[in-house]
Amino acid sequence: MTHVSNRELASMSQEAMEDRLTELQEELLQLRAEQALGGTPSNMGAFKATRRSIARLKTKMSE
Repeated sequence: MTHVSNRELASMSQEAMEDRLTELQEELLQLRAEQALGGTPSNMGAFKATRRSIARLKTKMSE
């Protein structure tokens, strides 16, 4: 699941946020690798949703 909502973030602990951030970064890495190999991503909106979720997590963690 690529999308992380603000509601989910409010209920997450700091450790859970760090774990989810790691998962999302790995997912983004896989999407970039898939694109670099010349394939088309299975979900075109996955890049945008993953990047935004990472940004949302980092913002919440810095508060």
